Amino acid sequence: MGIQDRREREKSERRQHILRCTKELLMEHGVDSVGMADIAKKAELSKGTLYLYFSKKEDLFKEICDEAAERFLKHFYAAMPPDMSGLDALKFCWRCYLDMFGESEDMILIFNMKYYIASEFPFNPFDADQEPDSTYIFYTLIRDMIRQGVTEGVFDPEVKEKVIARTLLSLFSYIVENVAKLPKRERKPYLLIEEIRQTFEIILRGIAREGVERSLLRLPGLSDSR
Repeated sequence: MGIQDRREREKSERRQHILRCTKELLMEHGVDSVGMADIAKKAELSKGTLYLYFSKKEDLFKEICDEAAERFLKHFYAAMPPDMSGLDALKFCWRCYLDMFGESEDMILIFNMKYYIASEFPFNPFDADQEPDSTYIFYTLIRDMIRQGVTEGVFDPEVKEKVIARTLLSLFSYIVENVAKLPKRERKPYLLIEEIRQTFEIILRGIAREGVERSLLRLPGLSDSR
């Protein structure tokens, strides 16, 4: 390995180290209580060195969120069976979410960071010109699966897939926000999952076309995904 390659590897490793330290601090102290000085101390770096990698903590938060989204999407697309229906794809997306985040507080942390970066999240119009960040990627994923379900005759033809996708994200964020306000010892990931599951099922039943078998609209719980 040449000198340049070694330097690039060391820079990448240090960047990942900074992200890990930031995440640990956020889990322990919360988004509002962690500053760049805290991160530098945790990572055993000078503030000047930290700023070479991230100019502000919002950039750090965004990278953590985007990395989580990228990991999820890689897992989803790698495991997704071919030629799935829109409804099955939605249910499979939910199962992948359980696999990755079902028993951890990662999603609580990610949503807290998103609120810190953009307090209006996710209540924005998702315009076509919007930068394709992690929020927009999930929005388009859900939107396209609902659109496919409408085309396949599972969902009501009057369904507005953009509105439903925004509603799902909004309800999801509201539930996570409420759980995040609880003291750490009272946060129960399985209760969060159950509330999100029930809300998701209510939405699916509401947009399903008349005559669709209700059992097809059920989602697995944590115990079913193990």
